Amino acid sequence: MKIIACNSSKSLSEKISQHIGVPLADASIRTFNDREIFVEINENIRGEDVFIIQSTSHPANDHLMELLITIDAARRGSAKRITAVIPYYGYARQDRKTGPRTPITAKLVANLITSAGAHRVLTMDLHAGQIQGFFDIPLDNIFSAPPILKDIKEKFSGNKELVVASPDVGGVVRARAFAKRLDAGLAIADKRREKAGESEVMNIIGEVDGKICILLDDIADSAGTLCNAAEALKKNGAKEIYSYIVHGVLSGKALDRISNSAIKELVLTDTIEPSNDIKNTKNIRHISIAPLMGEAIKRISSDASVSALFD
Repeated sequence: MKIIACNSSKSLSEKISQHIGVPLADASIRTFNDREIFVEINENIRGEDVFIIQSTSHPANDHLMELLITIDAARRGSAKRITAVIPYYGYARQDRKTGPRTPITAKLVANLITSAGAHRVLTMDLHAGQIQGFFDIPLDNIFSAPPILKDIKEKFSGNKELVVASPDVGGVVRARAFAKRLDAGLAIADKRREKAGESEVMNIIGEVDGKICILLDDIADSAGTLCNAAEALKKNGAKEIYSYIVHGVLSGKALDRISNSAIKELVLTDTIEPSNDIKNTKNIRHISIAPLMGEAIKRISSDASVSALFD
């Protein structure tokens, strides 16, 4: 097995490497003055099972091109099998036509990864499940539930006042699954979005008065929906509000919104490498998905069941 770390996931790749006990392959990824990307794998990978780890986070286009070029380099280096490990799959929110003459970019990216030479894909918490069908190669979409549930249970052990809340109707299935496993109540923020990037929470469905609320979502980008939901929970009597997010995109004024919101603590996974600003934000904490991702990589390499991880 060979593990190649691209630039957007260096820290996560090192943790995965340590968990599996396989050192990272020697590869150099350079950028020329005109922003062209050059990849060179500095060791023999002929006949190897190669895993290329790269989240397509900001800057999304550069990181996507890095991934594609690294896949091509591995293919031309005669790797036996190439798995694109994409902890955060960018462009996932463009999974359907939202109007006339608009693209389905999630499908385009799937085509690019396949054409570059990947034999399979490993990703985490896809924003839309149907993206799995965009690929003509095997795709494993694993879930961050185990490390998040473990953290919640450790932090709120024995607490009978927990309510799991979804910041919008789209996240109800996820929130219900967590509520069931935590033996907690369920609440839903009913919102009306006036225009893209802005949201307004109208009311809360469920009993939250005097409760400790845990807001769950897969992606926090501008954090408007998240912070509006937290404010609505607070107005409805919630005692404390925590949030667990899988992919912390946190663009624009997201950090300011979170710092000044009703959220006591925001917990992110490390599918996206945090910037220094995120690391220095007092009410943000990270948990690692490296052990889970590492176990999935080991099982793929040995042709064992990945789904058994969640039994």
